[in-house]
Amino acid sequence: MRRVVITGMGIVSPFGIGKEKNLEGLREGKVMIDRITSFDASNLPVQIAAEVRDFKPEDFIDAKLAKRTDRFVHFALVSMKEAVEQAKIDFSPFAERTAVVLSSGMGGFLTLDAENNKFLSQGPGRVSPFLIPMLLIDMVAGVVAMEYGLKGPNFSTVSACASSLHAVAIGTLLIRHGYADIAVVGGSEATIAPLPIVGFANMRALSRRNDDPKRASRPFDKNRDGFVMGEGGAVLILEAEEIAKERGARILAEVKGIGMTDDAYHFSAPDPEGKGAEKAMRLALEEARLSPDDVDYVSCHATSTPAGDETELKAIKRLFGERAKRIAINSSKALIGHLLGAAGAVELVLAILQMQNSFVHAMPNLDEPDEEVEGTGVVGKEPVNREIRNFVKNSFGFGGHNVSVVVGRYEP
Repeated sequence: MRRVVITGMGIVSPFGIGKEKNLEGLREGKVMIDRITSFDASNLPVQIAAEVRDFKPEDFIDAKLAKRTDRFVHFALVSMKEAVEQAKIDFSPFAERTAVVLSSGMGGFLTLDAENNKFLSQGPGRVSPFLIPMLLIDMVAGVVAMEYGLKGPNFSTVSACASSLHAVAIGTLLIRHGYADIAVVGGSEATIAPLPIVGFANMRALSRRNDDPKRASRPFDKNRDGFVMGEGGAVLILEAEEIAKERGARILAEVKGIGMTDDAYHFSAPDPEGKGAEKAMRLALEEARLSPDDVDYVSCHATSTPAGDETELKAIKRLFGERAKRIAINSSKALIGHLLGAAGAVELVLAILQMQNSFVHAMPNLDEPDEEVEGTGVVGKEPVNREIRNFVKNSFGFGGHNVSVVVGRYEP
C-alpha cells in the first residue's frame, strides 16, 4: 500500500494568517475569543466569537475573484497559497493526477445571509447572479482547482464538524489506492453571522459568557457551557511517498492511518459511551500498525460542550488504558474556538506544528477538570514539552460522524 506524506501546509485562523503566527499563538497559549466586531451582535443571546481580524482577501488574491467568491473560499485560497509555497510544487506535470478534496460544514452562509437581506429589502433584481456558486460548499474545491489547473478527482466532503478531517482521510485513500498521486485537502468555514449564531444558541450549543469571552471556551472543565464559534481554514498537500521523493520535496509528516465510523445515535448528541469515537481511533491505529504505546499526543475534537468532552475522554481511556495517563491530551478550541467544518484541518496543522516543535499547548481555562480527566494526560494551564512521534487527531460531527487520523514523523 502506498505511503502518503505531507509536503505543504497553509493556515488562516483566529491566531492570524500563516503558520508562523499560528505557532506563536500556540506557544503563548493565546485565547483569541472576544466580542464580535464584524456586525452588531448586541441584541443576540451570544455576542462572542473567535474572528479572523484584519483579513483583506485582495491582499492575497485577485480582486475580481474575491468579489465573486465567499469568505470561506478566500480562507482556502490564502491557505492554499502558503501550502504550495512550502511544498515548492509545480503542479503542471501532475495536473491530471492531482485530487482536490476541500470541505466546509456550511459553505457560503455569509453570502446567503447578505443576498437574502437584499432580496427582502430591495427586491429580486438586486440579488447577485453569483449567489448560487458563492454559497455552494463544493465551490471551494472547484475554485482552487481552477486557479491551479488541477484536473484529478474533485469534490467536497460534508459531515458537519468532521468535514475537513474527512477530506484528509478521503484524499489519503485516493492516493493509497491509485486514483491520484497528489491530493490537496482541508477545509474552511466563515459563519460568524447572526442567523448561525442564533441557531446554535437556541439549541443550547454555544457558551453565553458574553461578559467574559476569554474564559468562554473551556474544554474538559466542569463549568463548560458550550462552544464558541470560530472561522478560518487550512490546506495540506498530500503526496504519494515516491512522488515526493522523486521531486526532492521536504517531507513534513506522514499520514499513517485513518478511521471512520458513525454513532447512529442522535442528530446532535454523541453516543454517551463514545463507542463510535473509540472505534474510529482504533481503526486508525490498526491501519497505521501502531499500538497505544506508540502514541504521544491526542488532539481532541472536544468543543467545550458538556456531553462531547466527557464521551471523548471515555473513548480515549478505554482505547489507551494505562497509557492514557502518559499521553498529552488537549483541544485547540480552548484558544481559537470551534471552526466547525474547518476545525479538523486547522487543528491538524496545529498538531503538526506542535509535533515539529516538541511541545503541547496549554488550555488556560482548565480551572476545575471534569471527573473524566482523572487517569489521563490532559494538559492544563501550562504547556508541556513533549517529543511527539505519532499523534491522533479526532473530529466528530452532528449526525454522529466520527473520523480519526494518525499522523507521525516520517521515517524513510
